[in-house]
Amino acid sequence: MSFGLYSMGFLLMIGGLIYGAYLLHVPAHWIVVGAIVLLGLGVLTGAKATRQKDPAG
Repeated sequence: MSFGLYSMGFLLMIGGLIYGAYLLHVPAHWIVVGAIVLLGLGVLTGAKATRQKDPAG
């Protein structure tokens, strides 16, 4: 799976969570904090999931 595809899926999920938080009247600063944390988590997990294994030897 490519990093771009992984990132697009993660951004779609974050967008849905942001919209849900907005509908629940969560304060905007907490929505921003949550989005930044989730973006960082997405980059870390995406890089880990899509990195190439080093050849042995």
